Amino acid sequence: MVVADPEYAIAAAIAIAGGLVGTGMAQQGIGAAGMGIIAERPEKFGQVLFFFVIPETLWIIGFVLGLILLLQIL
Repeated sequence: MVVADPEYAIAAAIAIAGGLVGTGMAQQGIGAAGMGIIAERPEKFGQVLFFFVIPETLWIIGFVLGLILLLQIL
């Protein structure tokens, strides 16, 4: 197994943390608005859930980029 240099480890940590922070910032507004919509129209739950899950791709992308950096694939 390849041991990453400290620079790659820091870059991977920044990439993963950036994805997590971005997801949290996006979901805070969507979650608050979504709860208001569900309170008034409960039949919109599926649509609100779909929009709430979309930002999850940010942390997945950050995690994959972090793995790429740690394993020095590129």
